Amino acid sequence: MRKGLIAAFLLLVTTVLYACGGNDEGGDASSDGKTTLDFWVFGATNYEALAEDYMEENPDVEINIKNSELGDHHNSLFTAVSAGTGAPDLAMVEIDQLDRYREAQDRFVNLYDMGAEDIQDQYLDWKWNMAENGEGDFLFGLPTDIGPKAMYYHTEVMSNAGLPTDPQEVSDMISTPDEFAEAANTVLEETGKPMVDSMEIAFRAHMDALEVSYFNRDGELLIENEDNGVKEAYDYAVELQQQGVVGEYEMWTPEWANALNEGGFAVEMAPAWLKGYMTENAPDGSGNWRVTKLPGEFAGNWGGSYVTIPAETENEEAAYDFAKWMLSPENQLKSFTESGLFPSTPETYEMDEFKNNEDEYFGGQNTAEVFAEAAKEIPAVYKGPNYVTVNDEVLTALRNVQEGGDPEEEWNAAVTRIKDILKR
Repeated sequence: MRKGLIAAFLLLVTTVLYACGGNDEGGDASSDGKTTLDFWVFGATNYEALAEDYMEENPDVEINIKNSELGDHHNSLFTAVSAGTGAPDLAMVEIDQLDRYREAQDRFVNLYDMGAEDIQDQYLDWKWNMAENGEGDFLFGLPTDIGPKAMYYHTEVMSNAGLPTDPQEVSDMISTPDEFAEAANTVLEETGKPMVDSMEIAFRAHMDALEVSYFNRDGELLIENEDNGVKEAYDYAVELQQQGVVGEYEMWTPEWANALNEGGFAVEMAPAWLKGYMTENAPDGSGNWRVTKLPGEFAGNWGGSYVTIPAETENEEAAYDFAKWMLSPENQLKSFTESGLFPSTPETYEMDEFKNNEDEYFGGQNTAEVFAEAAKEIPAVYKGPNYVTVNDEVLTALRNVQEGGDPEEEWNAAVTRIKDILKR
């Protein structure tokens, strides 16, 4: 009996020690004593290279990066944090998706508890504030890149329309939505070409500048309110389409890339990240495109992300230290020069490599300065958990209008679909 008790005791001790020690896949440290961080990302970033640099400087840390498509990434992350298991130590969250996670605030580490207020002044106010909860005492993530919008324009199309081609002169000529419409009609009359590529881009002109769009922070649907800006954005896009100045080029299609190549339309109202796509997919457009600021009413952001720390991590200090290092002004400059991620850190805008940046594709223009100025005029916006789903219904309505649908009927049908979706 005594031998049996001793054996049972040793088995219990062994079990407890194993449980406390964890295993190689889920514990604080790997078998060689390193702290292992799993980091989920999406899209084209240089975060793998930065992680290598960090591990070289911090040999006691190992960082495993998993890169997925945007939709798959967010669905997997939402499933993991909802279940309370399977989430990584760090995860990117795209700006349009951020509000989807606010209802699961307790599933993330509050970065204010990690001392994030000490680095708050490194980032643009609007970008930082969008990652706070409604009370301002919880920070979901640290800012990564941003998508400040500007006006890309084709110099040959503008010249053939008898319009200026110097960036400052174009900005002076098109400083309001009405002046944009006037220039659009001139382009159409003189060249037969549309001003913008699609209904979506015409819609986003106003839409991306709205501080409040589909929902308020109480979750109330606002699009039927008389003063709601979404309907104004919709009506502006419809007005331009009825004037014949909107093209039928859907973004990312071969036809759209070909139009960028050949100057099939005059203007693209888009964020800084479009430059990389144009350089790679519309090489024949090199030298013909320039960038200038949009009218103030169109100042908005399109894209960008945050790095969050899911609450189930056992390595929150190590995760925060890496995120803070990776998203510093110096490393955001590296992300900009290596991957085209536009910095959310104004200090980066004053660095020599940023200020002396020249884009051969854009005729040697320093387009970075244009986007940096645009970044400072962007408002903090609230989108709501169902923003992407609801916005897709309005875009469907606009496509139907372009195909001959009645604008008011399509709007009302979209509102009905949205209400039905929100009831589910």
